[in-house]
Amino acid sequence: MTNTTTTDLACPLWRRLFALLYDLVAVIAIVMTVGLVCQLATGGQLITVDSQVHIAWWYRPLQAIVVTAYFVFSWLRGGQTLGMRPWRIRVTTREGGRLSFWQAILRAVVAAVPLMALLLAPALGLPTALWCVLGMWIVWFATGLVDPRRRPVHDLVAGTEIRRIG
Repeated sequence: MTNTTTTDLACPLWRRLFALLYDLVAVIAIVMTVGLVCQLATGGQLITVDSQVHIAWWYRPLQAIVVTAYFVFSWLRGGQTLGMRPWRIRVTTREGGRLSFWQAILRAVVAAVPLMALLLAPALGLPTALWCVLGMWIVWFATGLVDPRRRPVHDLVAGTEIRRIG
């Protein structure tokens, strides 16, 4: 019989990243669906172009809410998003239990903080802002390389961790 510790069950970074790639496909589908519904609801006036492109003020916050809801409800329902299932990983509390609603919200919000660097795009340009987002996410996940339980910033803040299952 083997003795399994929490560190043994901690999820390696490469599994997390592959799960995120799978989830990216789901997020793109969600964003496209919400965009289509909004275009149909506004009679094609969601995005207008004259001398500049104008997007309805409520569209970006709506997309953020819907994408956040995907992650939060997936974590609350079974601890897994679509991307986590094939990689056999699950988000849990430190003790291995189910997340509370507020833990799931906090985890999602903190994980998305690097996206705030996109607000720099008008001043720095989109490519530079995207590099800033990437750099911040590298820092976010780098903490998992030094933490004994492999937790990135959003898991440390929310009191959660990703564990291998099965």
